[in-house]
Amino acid sequence: MKRTMIYKRFERFWHWCQAGLIFFLMFSGFEIHGSYTVLGFGKAAQLHEYAAYALLGLWVLAIFWHLTTGEWKQYIPTTDKLGAVAYYYLVGTFTGAEHPYRATSQAKHNPLQRLAYLGFKLVISPAIWISGLLYLFYNNWADWGFDRFLSLEGVALAHTAAAFAMLIFVIAHVYMATMGKTVFSMIKPMITGYEDEHEENPAKKK
Repeated sequence: MKRTMIYKRFERFWHWCQAGLIFFLMFSGFEIHGSYTVLGFGKAAQLHEYAAYALLGLWVLAIFWHLTTGEWKQYIPTTDKLGAVAYYYLVGTFTGAEHPYRATSQAKHNPLQRLAYLGFKLVISPAIWISGLLYLFYNNWADWGFDRFLSLEGVALAHTAAAFAMLIFVIAHVYMATMGKTVFSMIKPMITGYEDEHEENPAKKK
């Protein structure tokens, strides 16, 4: 068995902290929206704001880390093996086929993951943050002149739409993470940092 380091310690820390905060933000956010009552509106709103600032700080730290380490290159889109990976998720995973992509420390994400994560970072995240911060600082709109072209209802609707987009992304991400040889085989590297790979028997190479 060959073990290859794929995800560094900070990446694992960032990933699981981000996941926990996003789950809590969705939980508290949908309560604020009136979907159910668990914490109470006031408590949910307060904790939602605290968690939002924590996630914002985590993302600033993660952006700095990606830029200074060059890891931002992991999200550059590529068409190499894109069709093969798409076919695997649509058909191959249900027929016991081998995954056509092998993650390495230099190329951690397959082509579909790169597209999904890039969309998450460039579309969903900015939409949810811009609308969320605008909603949070609604009382300052008049001072900034934003009240001339923004409405509270429109911003709230945009924030809710972004939250649903985030929910869809999370569901798809969790589901696809279970589509390996076993339910947890693709999740394990994000816990241990290592990808396990069976080395080919030298005798078979002859």
